[in-house]
Amino acid sequence: MTIELKGMNTSHERAGSSFSGYPMLLVLLILLALVGWHFAEHFPEGPDGFSPGLFVTLIGLEAFAFLFVLCGFFMIQPNQAAVLTLFGAYKGTERKEGLRWVWPWIMRAKISVRAHNVHSERVKINELRGNPIEIACNVVWRVADTAQASFDVDDYKQFVNIQIEAGLRTVGSRHPYDDLDGEEVTLRGSGEQVNRELLEELNDRMKAAGIIVDEAGLTHLAYAPEIASAMLRRQQAEAVIAARAKLVIGAVGMVEDALTKLSQDGIVDLDNERRATMVSNLMVVLCGEREAQPVVNAGTLYQ
Repeated sequence: MTIELKGMNTSHERAGSSFSGYPMLLVLLILLALVGWHFAEHFPEGPDGFSPGLFVTLIGLEAFAFLFVLCGFFMIQPNQAAVLTLFGAYKGTERKEGLRWVWPWIMRAKISVRAHNVHSERVKINELRGNPIEIACNVVWRVADTAQASFDVDDYKQFVNIQIEAGLRTVGSRHPYDDLDGEEVTLRGSGEQVNRELLEELNDRMKAAGIIVDEAGLTHLAYAPEIASAMLRRQQAEAVIAARAKLVIGAVGMVEDALTKLSQDGIVDLDNERRATMVSNLMVVLCGEREAQPVVNAGTLYQ
């Protein structure tokens, strides 16, 4: 499923322009020292005869410069980025770690590019055969494009949570819960394939927000409580039928091999009636749930 954003321009991340904060920190300390020196030497009228007006003007300029430099500082942690905007226009993303500095009128919005781990709530859906089931998943995601995450969706974290639930519903409804014949892809028996489909589905849905999903997998899968007991009995019945079918097929093969071996080795020559009797006895022995009780026949089948 591809999400097409019609009528809206897609943002793309580009490198932002900022300066190292350490030289500007030195400038800040120098301005602070100047303010302190002027207070010590010329407050309110120093030996050199500074007028109060000139003193206030000088201190005001130095204080303004101090605040100007101070307002441009920001810090970026490892695996963090800062989206820079100027009067609403995107000016790039700064990913360099440490103390940075930009012009004070440039706005900085920090965004984490670390891996996020989300465990979804249990969602009740109908699987392929219409049976209600409960399903949940665990998703590891991260922001790959900070511009898309900031400007193309309103709240990218809420967007991720909603798309996880939607993707989980979509993938869960594609397959049956179980299939004893092993001919279909099932939610319970084909975990790797279902997880791969979920990963592809979520990546396709979240690329509109610049999000990449690294891992996705089911963590909970069960029939809904209202049908759980009935489906358990059904599973048990299907398992018994499948087991008996395999038992009968195996028994037929063993009987066939036994009769063939007896005939080839010339141990006994059986007519059709004796052969049918032996087949019946062997099938009872091989397919019966209880141990066979031997019967000694003192006569023949015809007496």
